Amino acid sequence: MLLFTPGPTPVPEAVRTAMAGPTIHHRTPEFEAIFKEARERLRRLFGMDECVVLASSGTGAMEACVTNLAARKVLTVNAGKFGERFGKIAQAFALETVELKYGWDTPADVEDVKAALADDPDIDAFCIQVSESAGGLRHPVEEIAAAIKEINPEIMVIADGITAVGVEPIDTSNIDALIAGSQKALMLPPGMAMIGLSDAAVEKIGGGRGYYFNLSSEIAKQRKNTTAYTAPTTLIIGLNKVLEMIEEEGYESFYRKTRARALATRAALEAIGCVLYPKTPALSMSTVYDEEADAVRSVLKSEFGVNIAGGQDHLKGRLFRINQMGLIPVHESAWVVNAVEWAYDRLDRRAYDGLASKVFNEVYYANEKR
Repeated sequence: MLLFTPGPTPVPEAVRTAMAGPTIHHRTPEFEAIFKEARERLRRLFGMDECVVLASSGTGAMEACVTNLAARKVLTVNAGKFGERFGKIAQAFALETVELKYGWDTPADVEDVKAALADDPDIDAFCIQVSESAGGLRHPVEEIAAAIKEINPEIMVIADGITAVGVEPIDTSNIDALIAGSQKALMLPPGMAMIGLSDAAVEKIGGGRGYYFNLSSEIAKQRKNTTAYTAPTTLIIGLNKVLEMIEEEGYESFYRKTRARALATRAALEAIGCVLYPKTPALSMSTVYDEEADAVRSVLKSEFGVNIAGGQDHLKGRLFRINQMGLIPVHESAWVVNAVEWAYDRLDRRAYDGLASKVFNEVYYANEKR
């Protein structure tokens, strides 16, 4: 079965092998050496001043960023399930919130953000997704972050990059916290979250807040190549291995191939009549609006050995989402779009003629070397 959900993603064999070695105690020089190497590679991935690793899901990192970086009022962008979550986290800790709400196919507007900040000088933190995976949407995060810093450099910009980090280069010049998750583009099992931090964020955190998600205590410990609490040792070993593999490939090549797969997948799907859902698609996944989405997914899984994701909430049964994150062999992506075309044939939607495979290959190889 080919796993093409936008998280969890498949774990490469070399990474599984690295994680299958003897368990290492987390308070030993042997583990500290591995953790030091992983942190150095992680900082290079983020392109940020500091980073923290947490034994939690991505939601735990979202909570840590909100509780440690927001003091008065939080401005959130809700264009999907995960943007909505930022607001819920803030409210759970009795922080006042201002929400900018959009359709799940619609990116945030920088002018709306400017207007919200002009209306409310108490806002001291801003939360947004880089890629909102509920609808496969890419927000213009870098543009918005730059506008915020021009208005007030003290406002903390928190970006959920869980389905963006490791997919494309992200300009972190004006981002204070960038969140990643183990089970996305880093192709690890679920259970670990990572946060890239600016120097300004580290200063704002100060003594930190909370207990387990106190980023101050984690920063202090992780700078000594250990963790405040029990480290997810196996996942950190896997992280070090997958980042080593990406660096051997080279980030420029890694990102170029991901982009080429994304463009080729989109073009192939549109060629056979699929309707892409988001107005500004993320490179992490292709999201198709289809009233028979569940039937398509069922055929893909039962007849062609392809497992893809569906929609959520009001879009349940009306979307299917195909992953493009990670070290995916190009022939597997080609097979997936070919299988979608066959599924349409099985459902009497369109006679199969091999167009998806043809377009995929033409577009991929036209972009892979650029």
